[in-house]
Amino acid sequence: MTGDAPSPGQGPGPADQLRQAAPAAPLALYRRYRPASFAEVKGQDHVTEPLRQALRNGRINHAYLFSGPRGCGKTSSARILARSLNCEQGPTPDPCGVCESCVALAPTGPGSIDVIEIDAASHGGVDDARDLRERAFYAPVAGRFKIYIIDEAHMVTREGFNALLKLVEEPPPHLKFVFATTEPEKVIATIRSRTHHYPFRLVPPAVLRELLEQILASEAIAYEPAVLPVVIRAGAGSVRDSLSVLDQLIAGSDESGLTYARAVALLGYTDDRLLDEVAQAFAARDGAAVFRAIDRVVEGGHDPRRFAADLLDRLRDLIVLAAVPEAVSTGLLDVPADRAEGLAAQAAAFGQADLTRAAEIISAGLIEMRGATSPRLLLELMCAQVLVPAPGSGGDSDLRSRLERLERRLETAQSPGAAVNRTAPSAAPDPARQPVPPAPGPPAAAAPPAPPAPAPPAPVQPASAGGGQRAGSVDASLLRDRWPDVLEAVRGERKVAWMLLTNATVESLADGVLTLEFAREGDAKGFVSSGCGEVLGGVLTSMFGISPQLKTSARTAGAAPGGPRATSGPGRQGQGSASAPGGRGAASGSGGPGAPRGAAGAGDGSAPARAAPPPSGDDAQAGWSEPPPAWDDPGAGWDDPRDDDPEDAGPPAAPAPAQSSGPASGAAAPVRAQPPASRALTAMDLIERELGGRLIEDVGDA
Repeated sequence: MTGDAPSPGQGPGPADQLRQAAPAAPLALYRRYRPASFAEVKGQDHVTEPLRQALRNGRINHAYLFSGPRGCGKTSSARILARSLNCEQGPTPDPCGVCESCVALAPTGPGSIDVIEIDAASHGGVDDARDLRERAFYAPVAGRFKIYIIDEAHMVTREGFNALLKLVEEPPPHLKFVFATTEPEKVIATIRSRTHHYPFRLVPPAVLRELLEQILASEAIAYEPAVLPVVIRAGAGSVRDSLSVLDQLIAGSDESGLTYARAVALLGYTDDRLLDEVAQAFAARDGAAVFRAIDRVVEGGHDPRRFAADLLDRLRDLIVLAAVPEAVSTGLLDVPADRAEGLAAQAAAFGQADLTRAAEIISAGLIEMRGATSPRLLLELMCAQVLVPAPGSGGDSDLRSRLERLERRLETAQSPGAAVNRTAPSAAPDPARQPVPPAPGPPAAAAPPAPPAPAPPAPVQPASAGGGQRAGSVDASLLRDRWPDVLEAVRGERKVAWMLLTNATVESLADGVLTLEFAREGDAKGFVSSGCGEVLGGVLTSMFGISPQLKTSARTAGAAPGGPRATSGPGRQGQGSASAPGGRGAASGSGGPGAPRGAAGAGDGSAPARAAPPPSGDDAQAGWSEPPPAWDDPGAGWDDPRDDDPEDAGPPAAPAPAQSSGPASGAAAPVRAQPPASRALTAMDLIERELGGRLIEDVGDA
C-alpha cells in the first residue's frame, strides 16, 4: 500500500529524527546492580555458601525451594544457580561470564531458551501445570539442563501442585526445579518434602549501608550522611526496596545531591529535630512543648500513626543507648556520628525506667490506633499518659523511675563546694530548736509548792572534727564529761540515735570496749537493733579518734546510775499532782480532773497545757520515726515520760479515784501521771510525730 514506506528518494521525517535523537531510558538501580554471581549476593551468606559448596561437590538436587521476604535475592539466586549449572565450565560455583549461556543469563542478557521463568500468580492453575508437565520431558536445546524457575510459588493452587507432584518427585535427568516464594507454608508439604529448602533473610542495615555507599560512589552522586539511615529504614531490610527508594531520591535531586530535608519530606518520615524536641519535653515533663509538637505534626499534614511509630523508634534508640553507651561506635545503632552526643544527653535526662515505660505506652497506643477514627486524640492521650507518672501503680518500675528522678535532681543541684561535713556538729546550737519556756505567773493558791527548777545547762561546745583527743588519753571519765558534746554530735547525724542515747550513761571504757548503761531494757535493745551504734562509733572516731566496740546494758531496779545523766528529776513545772485512771494527769490547781485540756494550772495561764508525750522504749523504736523535742530541757514545761521506769513504779495498783489538787500532804513527792502501757495515738501525738511540732496552747471553741 502507498504511504506505508518512504519512497527511495525520500528521507526520514521529523518524528523519526526525534525518536533517534532521544536517549534510551536508563535501567532501574535494582536491575542495573542485580548480582551476577553468588559472591555478589549481599547479606545471604548462609544460603550462598552452602549452594557454592554443593556445586563444588557435584551434589546437585533436582528441586530447590527459596523462601524469604521480598527483595532479598530469591529470584536472582535462582538465575545465578541456573547460570552456574549451564555454564560451559560447570557446574561451577563461579560462572565464567563469557560463554554463550553465561552471557544469555546475565542480569542484562536476553535470557536462555533452556531456562523458563513462570509467574505462578498468573500461571498457577491445573491446566498450566499439565502444560508444563507435557513440555518438561523435552531435552534442553543448548544447555546442560532444562531449568524451571517458578516465582511466587505459593500462588499455585492445590490442584496445580498435585498435577506437578509426580514430575517433581521423579523428574528426568535433565530437569531441575527452583521454587521461589515469600510464603513457604502455603506450598503443600508433599512438594516441600521433595526440595532442598533455603530460607533467605532480610539484609542487615550495616550491609545495606555499605551497598548504598558503593552505588552512590559509582553513580557519582553527592549525599548527606543522614540520608542513608532514612533510605535504609524505608527499605526495611529489602535490597530491592532500598534501591527503589534511592533511585527515586536521585531522580528528584538537584546539583547539591541528596539532602536530608528533601528525603524526609518525600518519604513522609518525622524530622529528627521534632523528635528531639518531643523527647526533651518528655524528660522535662513539659506538656506544653509536647502538645505544640503534636499540633505541628497534624497541621503539617503528617500521619499521626507515622509520628507515633517514629517516636517509638526514637525511644528504642534511647533505651539501647542508655544500656550500651558505645552503641553508636560499635554499630548497634545506625545513626550519624554527629547525632550520637545529642542522643546520649537525651537518654541520660530521661532515665532507663522512664524510657521503658514511655516505650510501652507508645507501643500499646500504636496497636489501638489501627482503624481509629481520631488518631490525633489517641496520640495526645498517649503523650499525656507518658507525661503523668502513675502514682498509684506501686510497682517496681514506678518506684525505680521516682528514684532516678530524685538522683538526677540531686546531681543537678549539687555543686563541688556544696558538700557538708555532717560528722562535726555546728559550733552554736540552733536558736529555733530551743524550747520556749512558759510565761511566768503567780503560783496557784491550791497548787502544792513546786520544787525549784534546775538551772539550764550551759551551751554545748562540741569539739571540731580536727580537734579530737589522742586515743591513749580517752577514758570513761573523759567521755562522761564530754557526753553532752557527743549527744549533740549524734543529734546532727541521726535523731533516733540521739533520742535513745539521752537515756544512756557511760558505764566503762576498758580494753577497747565501751559499755553504755540504759535506763530501760527496751532502749538498749532498740539501740542495738536499729543500727544506731554505727552513728555513735563515727562520732567517737571523729571527736576522740577511737573506734571502740559497743556493749549495752540495762539498769536494774534500785540501782544508782553509773554516771551523770542528762535527765531531770520529778516535780518540774507543769507536773500534775494527781492522776485519773486510764488518762493523763490533771493540771496542778485545775480544780479537778474534769477541767478542759489546755486550761492554765491555776486558772491564770501560768502553765500552758501540753499534748501527751510520745511512747518510750520499744514503742519509740516501733512507731516513732522522728524524735520529739528536747524532753530534758527544764524550760519545756513538761515531763519526760522516759524517766518513768517500770522498776521504780512497782507492781500495778488498782485504779484510784481522781484526787483533787490540794496542798501536798506529809508524803514526799506528788503522784505522777503514768500513761497506759498501750494506748492509741491521739491527734496531738500524730502532730508531734509527723510534724515535729509542740502544742503550746489548745484554743477551744469560743
